[in-house]
Amino acid sequence: MKGRKYEFEDMGAYKYDRSDDYTDFAIEVAQRVAQNPERNWGVVICGSGVGVEVAANKVRGVRCGLGFEPDQVYAARKDDNINVLALAADNVTEEEALKLVERFLETEFVETESYLRRIEKIIRYERQVFEKHPGR
Repeated sequence: MKGRKYEFEDMGAYKYDRSDDYTDFAIEVAQRVAQNPERNWGVVICGSGVGVEVAANKVRGVRCGLGFEPDQVYAARKDDNINVLALAADNVTEEEALKLVERFLETEFVETESYLRRIEKIIRYERQVFEKHPGR
């Protein structure tokens, strides 16, 4: 979001390469977010948005949500505290994508008891999985 107050790092792809894999980019973004998930947020993009969403969600500490509508993205940030937004290049225009990213970046998580409880359940489950399978 050039020209805005946001600091960002473009993790690629910088040019078209038929043999590259969206998973590599999504995981790299997610790993950066996981280093400081309350401060770092990410945006990942592929054709359907689903592949990058799945890949990003494999990284511990990441909550990635697929966004198509501004109200949906708003709810995902506000209620579920997503820290990565997945976008579907095949289904949203560049203008729509920018609106979705802006909504994502400008929405605050609302720390209600129910939202915090649900996220804590996800975090506890994640810990259990990583303790049983440390290489994940």
